[in-house]
Amino acid sequence: MHFDRAARQSYRQAVTVLSLEDLAASTPPGTPWLGLDLGEKTIGVAASDVTRMIASPLSLIRKTKFTDDAHAVLKLMDGRKASGLVIGLPLNMDGSEGPRAQSCRAFARNLQRIRAVPCAFQDERLSTSAVERFLIEELDLNRKRRANVVDRTAAAWILQGALDRLRA
Repeated sequence: MHFDRAARQSYRQAVTVLSLEDLAASTPPGTPWLGLDLGEKTIGVAASDVTRMIASPLSLIRKTKFTDDAHAVLKLMDGRKASGLVIGLPLNMDGSEGPRAQSCRAFARNLQRIRAVPCAFQDERLSTSAVERFLIEELDLNRKRRANVVDRTAAAWILQGALDRLRA
């Protein structure tokens, strides 16, 4: 596929991932954001309220093929009138990016090819283990019940971290 210079520039702008501050500045006030926890088999989805103060678990998307997964995310965005995405970025403990982080970046890049959606990444190190610990210790959920809620709860954890970081 060959693009002229203007088309390449337009495409680069469409796939740019924003900082959290730029995401906040580029999305209309009074609109919620969605948070995504991109797992190997599922996508946990959370939503903020319209004031972007509180994140709540929303949905779990069972991954099939990328196009279907992307359309499921976009359908949830449209249904909630969400203006942006916060995607968990699973960094290694030393802050470097491994294959899972690269996969998350590829998801964002490919999603942008379907629709230019403002999105930002949020460090999600230890989010799933923190959520697992909470679900076991505080809610005493068994393994089967945890499996049904951990990914969307992790998405809420990721989104809440981003919202709190913006307020700090």
